[in-house]
Amino acid sequence: MPSASSLISARDHRRAVLPTAGALLGALLLARSLPALAGAWPALRAPLGIEDRTSGGSGYALTFDDGPHAQGTPAVLDVLASAGVAATFFLVGEQVRRDPALAREIAARGHTVALHCDRHRNLLRLTGAQVREDLARALDTICAATGREPGLYRPPYGIATTPALRAARRYGWRTVLWSDWGRDWEDRADADSITELATRDACDGAVVLLHDADDYGAPGSWRATVRALPRIIEALDARGLAPAPL
Repeated sequence: MPSASSLISARDHRRAVLPTAGALLGALLLARSLPALAGAWPALRAPLGIEDRTSGGSGYALTFDDGPHAQGTPAVLDVLASAGVAATFFLVGEQVRRDPALAREIAARGHTVALHCDRHRNLLRLTGAQVREDLARALDTICAATGREPGLYRPPYGIATTPALRAARRYGWRTVLWSDWGRDWEDRADADSITELATRDACDGAVVLLHDADDYGAPGSWRATVRALPRIIEALDARGLAPAPL
């Protein structure tokens, strides 16, 4: 879901605990969010095959992680429909299995269906085989529910591992993180803070990370996101940015 790649714990997105072995790639991704190292991120992302801008480098793309969610997703879809804006939804396999009809509705409303994971876990704590199994199950679930094959991938917490990036290349997915976020999963987040954080630094090519679900964040956090969403779209429009394909 700016420099958001440092998030690991589902209960505390502000902590980043790396194991001592096999964490070099994760450390490079974490560099994106550390002020002293953030300047190195543009040079790192291309060799890793990671993107954080719209495909054309202009406009903005709204992205939503962690759904579908029985209450949050329909509310987000209604706001997007009212604004005439298409978004990208990075779906979680276990959530799709709970409500496959809602996943189908996302696709039917003209939004892009993308893949987040099957179970929302820090990939640095999984073996390569576990990562591959997770992605394969998520892919099967999303394809079966929506009739769409995802072409975009975003790892949980923005932390990718070598097995995940290799799998993404094998499936032909683009791995896309984000450039701006609303930190909308937090207990303290409200419509004002989400709008401010999501739009403050947004410029041409911005990829904005939001969440339409609260299963891995603060309970009920999606409500603040829904309240902020019209204001985010208005603020980006006022800046001269138009919705663009991710």
